[in-house]
Amino acid sequence: MKVDDFSYDLPEELIAQKPAKVRDESRLMILHRENGKIEHRYFRDIINYLNEGDLLVLNNSKVIPARLFGKKLSTGVEIEVLLLNEKGKDLWEVLVKPGRRVKKGTQISFGGGKLLGETLDYTEFGGRLMKFTCSGNFDEIIDELGEMPLPPYIHEKPVDPGRYQTVYARERGSVAAPTAGLHFTPELMQELREKGIEMSYLTLHVGLGTFRPVKAENVEEHQMHAEYYELSQQTADLINQKKAEGKRVIAVGTTVTRTLETIASEKGILTASKGWTDIFIYPGYEFKVIDALVTNFHLPRSTLLMLVSAFAGREQILNAYRQAVEERYRFFSFGDAMLII
Repeated sequence: MKVDDFSYDLPEELIAQKPAKVRDESRLMILHRENGKIEHRYFRDIINYLNEGDLLVLNNSKVIPARLFGKKLSTGVEIEVLLLNEKGKDLWEVLVKPGRRVKKGTQISFGGGKLLGETLDYTEFGGRLMKFTCSGNFDEIIDELGEMPLPPYIHEKPVDPGRYQTVYARERGSVAAPTAGLHFTPELMQELREKGIEMSYLTLHVGLGTFRPVKAENVEEHQMHAEYYELSQQTADLINQKKAEGKRVIAVGTTVTRTLETIASEKGILTASKGWTDIFIYPGYEFKVIDALVTNFHLPRSTLLMLVSAFAGREQILNAYRQAVEERYRFFSFGDAMLII
């Protein structure tokens, strides 16, 4: 299977540079997997496509201001550091720029010495393993010194950084938002509950794995970067119950999908779990848990586009994307949404 099979033409002006004025006023494409039918709605209309007893599973990971700017202690050269995954107490896997200037033993000062980082080793995907030291609380210093790490295709900083967080974000650790959830408002979630739609949460800290470009020519040759997840027994039990009752389990985002499909047994049974997943879902994959998916519109040739193609069929997804371009939908992180049912 060729990576080029997941390409499509996207005018640059359709890449959303800022979120919708109101979260649930973004547009929503409904794609029916059974027959390929497409409907055009607004996100708040999602309530009309969900039934009493349905379960929405959401990722409660919170984006941290993971982009840091510092200086090499030895030369004063400016270095950019992006926190990726916490590997231990004050020990992080990071990306650095410019990489050629950050070798083993390199020490970097941030905020005039409020935070110090030392490179301990190289990582498999071109990053570094960095040990941090500070005199205060690490999280508080990161909040003070760091910037929100927006994707490179977003050239405008959001006026309110909170718009790059879901309203239910709780667990610190992501370097990018689980964007399918950005469309939910507290009011919409309350309306969903009143209709009898249940909600449960898991955590997957979005890292390089979600957004790392596919450089291989053949899909099967791509290797995902591992990301950390946690699923509680309470959430596992509720999902198992819904499946047993014949109710729908609806994943809000590809991160939720990857977590559930990582943990599930061959029969689709879940148990409490925490760990690292590098699952790569592409056409041919047989889903064990999810029955529907809320997602945004993804980059050409990306692993996310391959995942939704596995769920709904490559031709149906590419046709839906062509219609989205014709209808002037907004694409990527701050863009519009799709419900695949």
